[in-house]
Amino acid sequence: MKNFVIKTLINAAAIWVAAWIVTGITLTGDNDDWQHKTFTVIGVALVFGVINFLIKPVVKLFSLPLFILTLGLITFVINALMLWLTSWASDKLDLDFHVEGFWSALLGALIISVVSWGLNLAFGDD
Repeated sequence: MKNFVIKTLINAAAIWVAAWIVTGITLTGDNDDWQHKTFTVIGVALVFGVINFLIKPVVKLFSLPLFILTLGLITFVINALMLWLTSWASDKLDLDFHVEGFWSALLGALIISVVSWGLNLAFGDD
């Protein structure tokens, strides 16, 4: 349980950084309250975690020939698609998170990967 909470908070921080850096990723709509942003980003991190847990392995399995063909570079595209799917699911759940277009999703997924990798190094899996 502790590991799940830490990973969710790390994903939330990474999503927040991506929304701060990438102009095509918006975290809130009309409300600029930091408490609303915090609850929104934690909800988005939960949705992102569920999508990465359930859907990403299936997509990776079906795209195995592309992994071999591109020497793993297709991972960036899959991560972008998972972030884009998170945006769609967040819209359906009335969370104020939106990713505009594939290129914003690709840059956001790259930033989320780097930030979460760094935070996982700092906080570890203990």
